[in-house]
Amino acid sequence: MALGEQTAPASAGLSIHLPGDRTARARVAILLLIGLYGVICTASLASGASDASLRDLVVGWLGIGGAETGVLSERDRIIVMDIRLPRILLGSLVGAALAVSGAVMQGLFRNPLADPGIVGVASGAGLGAITVIVLGGTVLGPAVPLAGIYALPLAAFFGGLASTLLLYRVATRRGQTSIATMLLAGIALAAMAGAFSGVLVYLADDQQLRDLTFWGLGSLAGSTWSKIWAAGPIIVLALLATPFLARGLDGMVLGEASANHLGIPVQRVKNAAIVAVAAATGASVAVAGGIGFIGIVVPHLLRLTIGPEHRYLLPASALLGACLLLVADAISRMIVAPAELPIGIVTAAIGAPFFLWILLRQRGLLDL
Repeated sequence: MALGEQTAPASAGLSIHLPGDRTARARVAILLLIGLYGVICTASLASGASDASLRDLVVGWLGIGGAETGVLSERDRIIVMDIRLPRILLGSLVGAALAVSGAVMQGLFRNPLADPGIVGVASGAGLGAITVIVLGGTVLGPAVPLAGIYALPLAAFFGGLASTLLLYRVATRRGQTSIATMLLAGIALAAMAGAFSGVLVYLADDQQLRDLTFWGLGSLAGSTWSKIWAAGPIIVLALLATPFLARGLDGMVLGEASANHLGIPVQRVKNAAIVAVAAATGASVAVAGGIGFIGIVVPHLLRLTIGPEHRYLLPASALLGACLLLVADAISRMIVAPAELPIGIVTAAIGAPFFLWILLRQRGLLDL
């Protein structure tokens, strides 16, 4: 997206309504996304190998009627409560986290091509998670029990934080971020993280290797309540922090110097944005593996639809990211049923062509 298309947010953050203001459209879009999310969750909860329906589930919860009303059996209750529901919740959290992280990074770098997966942040988070998985029982044995169920998300968080800080330091000079430098630095960071990850994979035993292979492609198959308790609080805190960055991200579209003149604490906004992205991405990678392109597809689609104002863009990104990941998860389960395709393959098949379209559009090779 050209810079000229992003100049409205700074004024919007100062409550100035410019011609072509999309506030009403953004509010309607958010309401529609809430409805869409409810429909997708309902369909996901009521569909699967079990014959349990949503009606049976509601009847079972309320404890009304008798056997003739079709109350859930113990088997169906376990399928719905311990398999489907955790998967829906974890998919929602991860999808929202990746989409919002992409929106924040694009606002921070003032470029629509910024994405945790593309610029190496997810690779750094993955390296942190792989380190705990492989070395948790040996070198890191004394430290891992201290963190308990939070060991994996915390390791991924610090890996993502280190990658984000390094990327920002390399790609930004005098308040300006070079897209070429950002992409090249992201490729370099991803390659470095991949090299270290490869060494750890080489040291892994057979069971760890099988787990890492499937985890690396991204999956919600292992969704459990313990994973939600481990990663959920980190993701939720990061998501709750991002609305407070909205005005700052709007102002930074015009550059750091202009944002300072508008009274925006630029350094504080940058620090908070980096920590929020690292926390959300790291926790997501820790529990769901490598799921790419959600962070670039969702914010870009929404900018074309509702505009770049972050007070609407961020919550809309969370909703659409959750919806898109749940739909991708459903596709991954249907394509090769009864087996399951890694969800990262589905999101890459959707996101890679979209990424190429953005590049071509930026270079003026497409008029759409």
